[in-house]
Amino acid sequence: MFSVGFIGFGEAGFTIGNGLRSAGLDRLFAYDIAADSPGRGPLIRQRAVTAGATLVSTSEQLARSADVILSTVTCSAALDAARQTAPWLGAGHLYADLNSVSPALKRDVAAVIHAAGAAFVEAAVMAPVQPYGQRVPMLVGGPAAQRFVEMMAPFGMQPEAMDGPIGKAAAVKMCRSIVVKGVEALLAECVLAAAPYDADDKVFSSLQETWPGIDWKTLADYTMGRLVVHGERRAREMEEVAATLDAIGVDPIMAEATARRQDWSARLDLKSHFGPDGPKTYREVVELVSRLLPSR
Repeated sequence: MFSVGFIGFGEAGFTIGNGLRSAGLDRLFAYDIAADSPGRGPLIRQRAVTAGATLVSTSEQLARSADVILSTVTCSAALDAARQTAPWLGAGHLYADLNSVSPALKRDVAAVIHAAGAAFVEAAVMAPVQPYGQRVPMLVGGPAAQRFVEMMAPFGMQPEAMDGPIGKAAAVKMCRSIVVKGVEALLAECVLAAAPYDADDKVFSSLQETWPGIDWKTLADYTMGRLVVHGERRAREMEEVAATLDAIGVDPIMAEATARRQDWSARLDLKSHFGPDGPKTYREVVELVSRLLPSR
């Protein structure tokens, strides 16, 4: 049986890896540059124990241990991760980049991996990894996409191979994020303004009349939680979205504004005021912001 290695063992890597282990993949490895750090190290090491993954201490060790390598780092680290791993790759390796980056950056990563003689797969993760685990919807592209599908399907992964050049799957992800993260930002701004006037219930009932298929209050509770817990990562992703649009001559007005709102959550460190799952309702966040920014 082949082995799988993760570059980065944060939420995405751990959740997918844990699912693969549960589905019977018993050769699992992980390399994370923060594994020995005082802040994140204990959590990373605990995740490795939970998923039955062997933590290795270098990119070389990961490449020597794993046949399939999944890059699940932050979007700003995707190219560096590929460059650090490439010297140890060869024809027997398959390298899949699962990071939320622009089509141009996917192509840059592909060039690094192909230059090393390894196979490359671009992957676009199309939903939150929780609660899907390794079954999270995923689009994959590149010449090795179908091979990746066939290798991973027995362990519950459900990637959908796409025809077309490398970058197409990333474009789908980026354009989807304009709407998904944009709705998060819009609803956050809406409730931050409406709640102090005690107008939020009326706002939601009005929206319900216009779009009756959506439970707007429940959606606001959910999206505000996502913005609080993942604001930093989502802000960086929306910067990649803006770069994607800019590259083809589309002014990224909404993408840049969405990045600002997501970054706002990160700058205020709203996440630190809640547990790992974040707030349960948007009102918790509104009340917190009113305490943090009383002048507002």
